[in-house]
Amino acid sequence: MSTTKTPQVNEVNEFLEIASDFEDPLEVIRESLSNSYDAGATEVEITIRDRPIGSEIVIEDDGDGMDYADLESFFDLGNSTKRDPSSDAIGYKGHGTKIFYKSEEVLVNTSKEGTNLRAQMEQPWEKLNNRVMPEYEVRERSVKEGNNGTHIRITGFKSGRGFSPSSLTYNKIEHYLKWKTLAGSTAHYFTDDYHEMDIYITLGDEIDDTQETLKLDNKLEFPDEQIEPGEGKFPESRMCKHYPPRELTVETDDGDTAIIEVVGMIGGKDARNELPTYGKHSAQFGIWLAKDYIKVERVNEVISHDNEFLHFFFVANCQDIELSANREKIRNKSSSIYQAIKEELSHYLSKIASDPWFKDYLNQRRKAKLSRRAESQQSSVEDREKRILDREQFTPSNDAEVVLGLERSNREGALPKIVVEDYDPSVEVNALVKQDDSLYASSIHHKLTDHFEADKPLESVDKIICWSYGDPDQLSELERHGYHGGDITFDLNTGRIEYQNGRKHNIHIVSVEQRFQ
Repeated sequence: MSTTKTPQVNEVNEFLEIASDFEDPLEVIRESLSNSYDAGATEVEITIRDRPIGSEIVIEDDGDGMDYADLESFFDLGNSTKRDPSSDAIGYKGHGTKIFYKSEEVLVNTSKEGTNLRAQMEQPWEKLNNRVMPEYEVRERSVKEGNNGTHIRITGFKSGRGFSPSSLTYNKIEHYLKWKTLAGSTAHYFTDDYHEMDIYITLGDEIDDTQETLKLDNKLEFPDEQIEPGEGKFPESRMCKHYPPRELTVETDDGDTAIIEVVGMIGGKDARNELPTYGKHSAQFGIWLAKDYIKVERVNEVISHDNEFLHFFFVANCQDIELSANREKIRNKSSSIYQAIKEELSHYLSKIASDPWFKDYLNQRRKAKLSRRAESQQSSVEDREKRILDREQFTPSNDAEVVLGLERSNREGALPKIVVEDYDPSVEVNALVKQDDSLYASSIHHKLTDHFEADKPLESVDKIICWSYGDPDQLSELERHGYHGGDITFDLNTGRIEYQNGRKHNIHIVSVEQRFQ
């Protein structure tokens, strides 16, 4: 007898897992913008306040609003009404809104076609963590036709890193929105279905009172082109060239096809600084793969090693890449279509890299780099000259300068005369010195204690040449506990180390500083 079983799902754990994938509180804003766009909104206003009872995030849009089915999709998991992944809808898995569960209360007030629905969910995060599925209460009332839109209030949002609204600034939010959300969308380059949406962000004065409201749109704009080199010492820094939108067709060996919609620019440092960036520049530029025209992950390996990725900023959108639940990573990297996308991009960028303009830009950059090095070199020399003029006596700052000090002490008549015949800082016994026609294996350090901190053996060392002895307490500790299993004593008055680890070694200490006294 055989039986058929269906795998069971623990719903509470599923909600916890999905919601836990969202860590950055700014992802609340990202998901809200995507939902408002999918609802056809032309305006969305987001207000964040830091209340005594906790954070409060309010999202209000003039979109189509939600009916009962839409509202169920909002709260359900994997029950999106946006089923067609080929449409311009940004989400279709029904996962994104689960980030709202990480809060103390979710309140949704939405109107659609003359009906207003007010849904309230209390303590969703606490209940999920107590393994209880949170419920929400819905109330219905009639409203005036055409008065559509949605108002969502998230109170007491929880973050794994702790969400402190006071850490937000308008500058931080603007850069995040333009880099990680549809506010930095490239859709307007490629599709007639694209609709513009104004985005208003208001932070409470208790968070950032530098301006009343931040207004953005949902378009990525590149800095103005400047094909020719500029004036001044670094003429390449404002050079910028756009590479217009192109559609690339990808085909795999097994016949699958996909379209890549790529647009981008190459520019110098000043041009790149005109882009709103999020975090370190080195983590921003390069080649981005995007879905729904929103950047997801970089694939800088498609640029040849001859070229630095930092000068490139290209966004390659492909609806055939699949994303993780929190939209932070590409999920189908092992697929043949993903590999084919990378190969096609590599081919496309190799043609960009052979553009005569790009070669001229690199030539200008090489000249500027030499200018920067010359400027830096001059500055370094001037600083060192000033240090020499300011000091009252020669004082080395590293091992190599101890060698210079030793030579200088010889010229000034210090005895015995000790001449460095061979110096190799990359080996442990880094010098051979001559004294009275005999060669001695020597270890040269800024301080005597450096030899022991470097854990170097003593058996092959005849002399330790140093500027000074270092911390006397450290030498006393060595005498008490031994070194490399052997007994060691320091006689700084006679400049001797006695070391016995089986055979006895006597090592001469040369204090270069004392040779000037």
